[in-house]
Amino acid sequence: MITPEILSQARLFDGLTEEQLATIADLCEEVTCQEGEVLFWEGDQAEWLYILLEGEITIYVQLSSRPERVTVSVIKQPYQTFAWSGVVAPYRYTASALCETECRLIALDGQAFMKMLEQEPVTGFVVIRRIAEVIASRLRNTRVALLKTL
Repeated sequence: MITPEILSQARLFDGLTEEQLATIADLCEEVTCQEGEVLFWEGDQAEWLYILLEGEITIYVQLSSRPERVTVSVIKQPYQTFAWSGVVAPYRYTASALCETECRLIALDGQAFMKMLEQEPVTGFVVIRRIAEVIASRLRNTRVALLKTL
């Protein structure tokens, strides 16, 4: 069971109250993925936002002009947020996620989460600002990784 105390460890939720975290916790579930498992593929319908509890995940993109893939991020710090596509239209994953080790994750239902944030605009503003930070970080990482392939 995901509790407000667990969620309070994630930077995504910095500054939220116990009550706000409890509402978000109701939308979460804990999932376990095995080493070598692909959590999602680039282009898939994005339904979930994830927060790492334990393990290591590689986020990568497949180059259309070459057979290899490019790693754009490695998620290995507990409480790191990834899979922001689950809460941003058009709700398609922009990269793939491979579990490098067995992983424990918080899975947050993206549509239910966005609906809750719309009903709670103060909470929504704080969280969306943090999601924008995640997106900006991934964009920087992707740019650097792709430039290295040229």
